[in-house]
Amino acid sequence: MNIPQLKLYENRIVGEIKIDKREPEYMPFPEEMSEELISYLKSRGIERLYSHQYEMFKRASRGENVVITTSTASGKTLSFLLPVVERILKDPATRAIFVYPTKALAHDQFRNFLPILEYFGGDRIQAGIYDGDTPTNERARIRKNANIILTNPEMLNSAFLPNHSIYGFNHIFSRLKFLVLDELHVYRGAFGSHMANVMRRLNRVCSYYKSNPQFLFSSATIANPVELAESISSRPFAHISRDGSPGSEKKVYIWQPPFVRDTEYRKTPEEEASDFIPDLVQDNIRFITFCKSRREVEVVLKEARDRLSNIEGLPALSNGLTDRISGYRGGYKPQERKEIERRLSKGLITGVIATNALELGIDIGDIELAISCGFPGTKASFWQQIGRAGRKGGTSLGILILDVSPIDQYIGINSEWLVKTGVENAVIDKNNLFIQLAHVRAAAAELPLSLDDASIFPDLGEIVPVLIKAGELKNDGGLFIWTGKDFPAGDFSLRNISRDIYKVVNKQNGEMLTEMDEYQAFHEVYPKAIYIHDGMQYLVERLDLVNRIAEVVPVDMNYFTVPFTETAVSIIKEFKARDIARTRASFGDVNIREAVPAYKMIQFHNRQNLGFEPIRENLFTELETEGLWYLIPEDVDNVINAYGEFNYYSGLKHALLTAARMRTMATSEDIGGTIFNTIEENGKIKRAYVILYDLYPGGLGFTEKAFDFADEILHEAINLVKNCRCRDGCPACVGDYHLDKKLVLWGLEGMLQEKKSPVEIKKKAPEVVVIEEKPFDFSELEENWSEYVSFLSKKSEAYVQFFSTIDKVKVKGDVLILNVTGDFYREWILETANKNRIENVIRRYVKVPEKFKIDVEVKEYDSKLDKILRRYDDLTK
Repeated sequence: MNIPQLKLYENRIVGEIKIDKREPEYMPFPEEMSEELISYLKSRGIERLYSHQYEMFKRASRGENVVITTSTASGKTLSFLLPVVERILKDPATRAIFVYPTKALAHDQFRNFLPILEYFGGDRIQAGIYDGDTPTNERARIRKNANIILTNPEMLNSAFLPNHSIYGFNHIFSRLKFLVLDELHVYRGAFGSHMANVMRRLNRVCSYYKSNPQFLFSSATIANPVELAESISSRPFAHISRDGSPGSEKKVYIWQPPFVRDTEYRKTPEEEASDFIPDLVQDNIRFITFCKSRREVEVVLKEARDRLSNIEGLPALSNGLTDRISGYRGGYKPQERKEIERRLSKGLITGVIATNALELGIDIGDIELAISCGFPGTKASFWQQIGRAGRKGGTSLGILILDVSPIDQYIGINSEWLVKTGVENAVIDKNNLFIQLAHVRAAAAELPLSLDDASIFPDLGEIVPVLIKAGELKNDGGLFIWTGKDFPAGDFSLRNISRDIYKVVNKQNGEMLTEMDEYQAFHEVYPKAIYIHDGMQYLVERLDLVNRIAEVVPVDMNYFTVPFTETAVSIIKEFKARDIARTRASFGDVNIREAVPAYKMIQFHNRQNLGFEPIRENLFTELETEGLWYLIPEDVDNVINAYGEFNYYSGLKHALLTAARMRTMATSEDIGGTIFNTIEENGKIKRAYVILYDLYPGGLGFTEKAFDFADEILHEAINLVKNCRCRDGCPACVGDYHLDKKLVLWGLEGMLQEKKSPVEIKKKAPEVVVIEEKPFDFSELEENWSEYVSFLSKKSEAYVQFFSTIDKVKVKGDVLILNVTGDFYREWILETANKNRIENVIRRYVKVPEKFKIDVEVKEYDSKLDKILRRYDDLTK
C-alpha cells in the first residue's frame, strides 16, 4: 500500500529499505503425529505445516529443548501447542506452563488456544490464565484440572514457587512436562537476570518433585538466542531459525526531520509525529507510533489531539477525531489497557501512540503503518516495532523518524546497516550479587539449602553466612532452614530497580492514576511537575516522601516539564585496570548519586524552553554498581578546562558512552555516564575521568564487557566524531550544538597520542532559544486587559475562565491590582499557590518588571451573604 500523506513530507524521506516477499516452505505432517491431532489441523483447513513448525514438532518429540526465532506472525504459537497437545492427548496428567512477559500478552494468546480446546473438549484438555486478575475459584480449577497454564514471571516468582507444597501447586510441579517461554528477547538486562534466577528456583523445585520439564522458547531475531536460552534455563538448547512461513513485502522509509528555521537545531521525532498523525487520522489510515518514553507518548498524544480538535471547519472537541487515537504505556491501569486493546482490535481506534509495551505480539488488528520515533536502541526492537504493520498480509509499511542521536544519524546516511549487519546480543548477568542474594533468600524459604545448591548459586558460600548472621537461616543437620520473614520473594521486583513504590493520586476525587518506582517518581512527579496521563494534564501539588504519595490535580497548561539531573561519583573498589596509550582504563565497583535539583518547562507544539525552576525537596537516588572509567591526560584536561564557557568534558563523555553502547549492544536504560574528579590526600584535585556505569544495583555486565573492549571503544568514539557529517558539532557526535567538535576530537585523540591543541576553536554563541515574543507590555495592561484575556483564550491558557470574570485591572508601580467582587475572593486569590500560578500566567505573555506581583482590590457591591445564610437555614432545617 501507499500512504498518500507522505507526499506532503517527501523532502524528509532520505532513504528507503525494501525487503522482498518470502514464499512459504511446507512440510507434511510428521509421522509421530497422532491421527486425532492431524484431524484437528485438517478441520482448521491446515493440510501441511510450515517447515519450522514441522522441525519444532520433531525436535520436541525427541525431548530436546528448543528455541525458535522465526519472524513475527509466523505461527510460533502453533509450533508450541502441537507437541504439548500431542503429549496431553497421550497422557492427560501432563502439565505445561506457558510464560508470557505481560498479562496482556497471555490474555491475547489465550485466544489462539480456544479452537483446540473447543475441538477436544474439557474432558481431554483444559487450560486457564493464572495471574493477579484471576478469581479465586478459577485459580482453584486451574491448579486442579488445567493441563495448560498461561502465566507471567511475577506469578512464578510470587505464587507458584513460594507455595509449591500447598494449594495444589505440588500437583502441577510433579507432573510438569513443558515450560514454554514466549518473547525470550525481552528477558535482557535486569529483567532477564531475575528471570534466570526464577528458573534456577523452578528447576530446584521440579527436582524435588522428580519432574524434568522440557523447555520450548521463542524469540525475536537476536545474535545469541541459544546463549540466552541456555543462560536463562541452565539447560542445553537446539535452535530453529529457518522460517517456513510466507512473508509480506516490507518497505521502511527513513525520515530526517528538518532544521528549525535558520538554526542548527532539528525538529524532534515527536514534533514530526505530532504533525503527521492528524493527517493519518483524517484519512483513516490505521497506524501505531512508538515513542521511547512515557512522557513522549503523552506529549505526542496531547499535541496530536490538539491539532485534531482545531481542524478548520469542524467544531472543536466534538468532531470525534480526537477519540480516534489513544496512548498505551506502562502506568495505565490494567482495565485502561484492556479497553484500548479491545478498541484497537475492533477498529474503533484509528491509531495508538505507545511505548515498547506494544512491540510484543498482542493482536491489535490490521495495522497499515508502524512509526518509530527514533531508533529504539536495538535492531531486534526496531524490527519488532515495524513488524506490527501488515501482520495479516499485504505490504508492511514502516517509518523511522530519526532522532539526533549518533546511531540515528548514522542510519540516515547508511540505512542498509539495519539489514546488512548482525543483530545484537542480549546481555544478562544472572550472577549479579544483588539479584542472586534476593533469589537465594526466596529459594531458602521454598526448600532448605543443601550442598547441592552450590552448583545452582555460585556465591552461595558467601551468602549463607550473611543470612545466618541476620537470623534468616539456621543449620539443621547440614541443611540450612529458613527462619526469616514468611515471604522473601515479595522483597524485590523483577523489573524495577527500586522497591519503593509511589502512588499518583488525583486529589480531586481520590482516584489512583498509577504507581511507579522511586526513580520514576523523582523524575516524573516532583513538586510542580506536569504529569500527563492519557493526554490529560495533572499538576503535582505535593510529593509525600514518607507515605510515597504524589498528589495531583487536573490542569490545562501550555507546557510540560522535564527534570534536570546532577550526578556524583565515588569509587568503591578498583578490580582491574590497564594502560591504553596515554590513558588508563579501570573497572570496579562505584557509587552513583543522582539528584533532581530542578526542572525546565517546555511549551507544547513549538518546544520552546520557558525556563528553569528549582526543586526544594532533596530528591536523590543512590546506586552501587559497576563502572568503567577513563583517565583524561593532564594536557587534555588543562586545555579543555580552559574553555569554561561550555562543558567540553560532556563531549568526551558523549562520544565514549555512545561507542560503548554500540559495542556492548546496550541502550540508555543499561549504561549511563558522567565526568568526575578524584581528590588526592593533600587535597589537590587529580585529573578528570570519564566514567560509564551500569544502571542497575551491582551491575549487569555491560561495563565489564566494555572494559574488555576499552581500546576499541576509544577508537570508535574518535571515528564517530571524525566521520560525523555535521560541520562544527551536533548532538549526534558530541552531544551539543554548542561544542566545537575539533576540540572534542583533539581531546579523544589526545588520549592516544600527544597532539598540539587546535588554535582556533569556534566558541559558539549561547543557544538561540526561540521564545514566543511577549505581546503585552505591563504598563499598558490596564487599558488592554480585554485583549489580553482574549489572547489567553486563544492559547487555551490556564485560568482563562477566571481572568474573564475580572472586568478591570489597575497598574500601580510593579503591582497589578485585580478588581474583584467579595472579600473571600481576595483571600482565595492571594492564597500562595493560586497567587503564584496567576503571576506565572501573566509573566508568560506580559513584559513585567523584575519585582512584579499581583494584589486584589474589592469593589463595592451589594452583598448577598445575609440572604444566602437565610436560604441555607431554610435548606438545612
